[in-house]
Amino acid sequence: MTINYEYHDVTASESLEQYAEEKLKMIFDHYDFVIRADVFFKTENTSSDDTGMKCGIRLSAPGPRLFAESSHENFHEAISDTVSELKRQLQKRKEKMKTH
Repeated sequence: MTINYEYHDVTASESLEQYAEEKLKMIFDHYDFVIRADVFFKTENTSSDDTGMKCGIRLSAPGPRLFAESSHENFHEAISDTVSELKRQLQKRKEKMKTH
């Protein structure tokens, strides 16, 4: 399980990395074909208070890379939402792998 972190206009945070690793561990345990994750944290200027903290995660697995991102008022919600989206994508990928 390899996880790389990138911060854009955000200070590096040990607690954010631990939270992301905790969420991604479920993916690595359940889908053994995922070999690496790249996690991106960045802030953006928005007119809404509910967005602005953006998390993007790219997974390396057989076939095209999987990517999801979300923007919320804090990074923890953004991480959770992004991981949920990746789980949906991985389930589809796993079903395709079974049929071939």
